[in-house]
Amino acid sequence: MTYRNALPQLEDRPFLTDGGLETDLIFNHGVDLPEFASFDLLKDEEGIARLRAYFEPYAKLARDRGVGFVLESPTWRASSNWAGRIGYSDEEVADMNRRAIALMEEIRAEYETDQSPFVISGNLGPEGDGYDPERFLSADAAQAYHRPQVETFAGTAADQVTALTMTYPEEAIGIVRAAREAEIPVAISFTVETDGRLPNGQDLGAAIAQTKDEADGGPDYFMLNCAHPTHFDDVVAGAGDWAQEIRGLRANASTCSHAELDEATELDDGDPQDLARRYRDLRSSLPRLTILGGCCGTDYRHVEAISDAWQAA
Repeated sequence: MTYRNALPQLEDRPFLTDGGLETDLIFNHGVDLPEFASFDLLKDEEGIARLRAYFEPYAKLARDRGVGFVLESPTWRASSNWAGRIGYSDEEVADMNRRAIALMEEIRAEYETDQSPFVISGNLGPEGDGYDPERFLSADAAQAYHRPQVETFAGTAADQVTALTMTYPEEAIGIVRAAREAEIPVAISFTVETDGRLPNGQDLGAAIAQTKDEADGGPDYFMLNCAHPTHFDDVVAGAGDWAQEIRGLRANASTCSHAELDEATELDDGDPQDLARRYRDLRSSLPRLTILGGCCGTDYRHVEAISDAWQAA
């Protein structure tokens, strides 16, 4: 089933998504991902099989729990800047984006049920580094940069696009404008540092407000990712109206800062049960939170624990 005209995760029902794809593959499975580019695995059958094996346990978990699932395509690095660094032409990277959505379609066909709708999301990452951006694009420049990937997704079975690890609002604004232009729903996920502020130093609430004001009302929904709950729980507690804009959370397993994670040579997978409890405790601060998954350092164990804690609550 397709959901482009009515995203079911906006109906206040729980949806799962996956964990930290790249860190799981690199540290737990010994997979080489040049430039952190998981889309590179789509170039051959062995790589596609690895990706399928990664996603299928999560898909089965959602089906068995009777909850929805957001299939985020492995395309966080599948844009011209990053793909070009490992030798992909614009035509080749567009093909990889289409292959990624085709794989998501196959998984949806196998695991979706009436009780577990599966939404396919074309995943976008920042033009620069998600931890420490080298430059800050204007909204117009960001729109131009992300337009090709967004348009590619719009021409596939993707129900929406999701921009993860946004470090400043202008890039988010450009992505929302590109998605509106391509007539595809869009979600924006900001990341924050240990002080709860975006890497550009801006308050999270201010970044959400700016994105809404300068991008025709903003995305279909906002998310947070690539930060531990201890980095933002005080920020969202009692935050008011803007916290209700946040529908999704993909937290890190580790409490380390972005700088510390960037220098780490071993994976910090934290404590899955503690992370799950922290998700549960955020229900009062983020009352419209419906999409639950993980980011750096998380794997199936974390998402399963989060699902169980959420449903028990």
